Amino acid sequence: MSGREGGKKKPLKAPKKTNKEMDEDDLAYKQKQKEEQKAMEAMKAKASGKGPLASGGIKKSGKK
Repeated sequence: MSGREGGKKKPLKAPKKTNKEMDEDDLAYKQKQKEEQKAMEAMKAKASGKGPLASGGIKKSGKK
């Protein structure tokens, strides 16, 4: 038995994707997504310094 026979076969290389032309709608959509991403990053940074969001007030134990 040959040592290289077993195991997974290498997949064929996928053809390279061609760059499609983007019209103004696509560019506007990408720009909007980048801005939303930046806003989310800013919110995450702002929220990371604080404690839990919903504390729920005074928590009572079940004991009496």
